[in-house]
Amino acid sequence: MSSLYEILRDRLRRSLPTALATVIDGPHLGGKLLVVPGDLAHGSLGHPELDRIVARDTLAELEAGRSGVRHYGPEGQTTPEDLLDTPTVSVFVESWAPPPQMWIFGAVDFTAALSRVAKVLGYRVVVCDAREVFATRRRFPAADEVVVTWPAPMFAKRGHQLSPRDAVCILTHDPKFDVPAVQGALATRVGYIGVMGSRKTHGKRTERLREVGVSDEQLDRLLSPIGLDLGARTPEETAISICAEIIARRTGRAAPSLRDATGPIHT
Repeated sequence: MSSLYEILRDRLRRSLPTALATVIDGPHLGGKLLVVPGDLAHGSLGHPELDRIVARDTLAELEAGRSGVRHYGPEGQTTPEDLLDTPTVSVFVESWAPPPQMWIFGAVDFTAALSRVAKVLGYRVVVCDAREVFATRRRFPAADEVVVTWPAPMFAKRGHQLSPRDAVCILTHDPKFDVPAVQGALATRVGYIGVMGSRKTHGKRTERLREVGVSDEQLDRLLSPIGLDLGARTPEETAISICAEIIARRTGRAAPSLRDATGPIHT
């Protein structure tokens, strides 16, 4: 059986999400618990219930891409009243999370600009389009990956990889492509789904989505027209408005989204 450190080494080499919890103060000083999504934890912090609680909390920290110190009782107590007159265990959680992903559907001029801006922000960028002549590495050199496929197979094969840290941007205007792309994105846990188009285009798209069974609650997840209301015109300005909207959504800050505004996008 592989040791905790061998598992950690192998996962880091493969850039797989992994977190290590270590007791830095209290009983069982130096105890370690290696936590990975979808698998049993490896190691121990000194008590089965403490291991269970820390593993749960560590998975949440890993999903958010955070590292930090958390405090517990020696048997996993977490509330202040449980910790009265009880030695405190301080646990440092170190997360190795892969970079957030941005999937961009549609091999268009806006995609090239968005790929460049997203890379500056640290995203792993995947461009997807079913048209082989347009979806090329030469047209999108900033992208980490260019995939020639339709949206449904893409989401069926890899949609489970998307998390609340990730983003899906649909920049097409073709119902044969953008409707299944929206459906696929809505079936995931992705944190941001932005769809390009005018208010009129989005209205027609919404009708088609309802026809294929998309609920109003699901439609509320869509940011369309995509981006903040910055008056963007060029592909580069539009890319900045999209990334700014993603940041605002992630941090919970109020920002003037085009979806929530009225009137024409461009004046």
